[in-house]
Amino acid sequence: MLPRIPLAESIDASVDFLVETCSDFTRAGSAAMGTLLDGFENLLMLPQPWLFIILLGLVCWWATRSIKLPAFSMLGFALLWNLGLWEPTMSTLALVLSATLLSVLLGVPCGILAAVSGWGRQIIMPVLDVMQTMPAFVYLIPAIPFFGIGKVSAVVATVVFSVPPAIRLTCLGIRQIPADLVECAEAFGLTRVQRLRKLELPLAMPTIVAGVNQTIMLALSMAVIAAMIGARGLGGEVWKAIQRLQIGNGFEAGLGIVIVAITLDRLFRALAQKCAGQN
Repeated sequence: MLPRIPLAESIDASVDFLVETCSDFTRAGSAAMGTLLDGFENLLMLPQPWLFIILLGLVCWWATRSIKLPAFSMLGFALLWNLGLWEPTMSTLALVLSATLLSVLLGVPCGILAAVSGWGRQIIMPVLDVMQTMPAFVYLIPAIPFFGIGKVSAVVATVVFSVPPAIRLTCLGIRQIPADLVECAEAFGLTRVQRLRKLELPLAMPTIVAGVNQTIMLALSMAVIAAMIGARGLGGEVWKAIQRLQIGNGFEAGLGIVIVAITLDRLFRALAQKCAGQN
């Protein structure tokens, strides 16, 4: 019988080595992400709930020019306020916005690299294949030794889980630019950077925004799982209800996640359509 390959032991040793080697970097990153998350939470909690609901309705109306989404979002968030879930809702929004911002800052440059570089695409795409087929719970494991139990680990796990669509759709948006437009830009003497900035990125913007929309949805789907390692918000309320077998409370928190997800999904779809119309 062949000897067992010590795969788990090798991974454990590698993680221990990285934890010791990168401790200064992870402490700095943890502080930066904690500051970002706290900043979003403080900003979202700054207005009174009634004022936030009105502002949200105005933003939805501006994006859609329809009464349906503003009415749904205002009634939905008013319901969450009435149920006493306002603070968890704002915590969930802060987690999603933080993870989305970090995913965009990481994903768009990687997507550009994959689009303009053959070797970059050959490296990045197989990694994305692995990331998108890995079970979501697995992402919690490496976050804990590097960042400990808490909301920072939840942000890291959420970013790793939700960044692939931003990379893939940025790459797709740039690569699907018609060849004749690219040739025309080259004929006018545009450099590679100028072509990317003035032609490819503007035309790819609707696809990139769609990728951001998918990133937001994945970040929300990670909210309950991330609660297992210290994330607060609506996911934390669901996890608490599961532990205590409080079916009603769990349903309320789950309904809150649905309301937030539908609102953000329809809002960013409308923004993507606006970008497509402007282009």
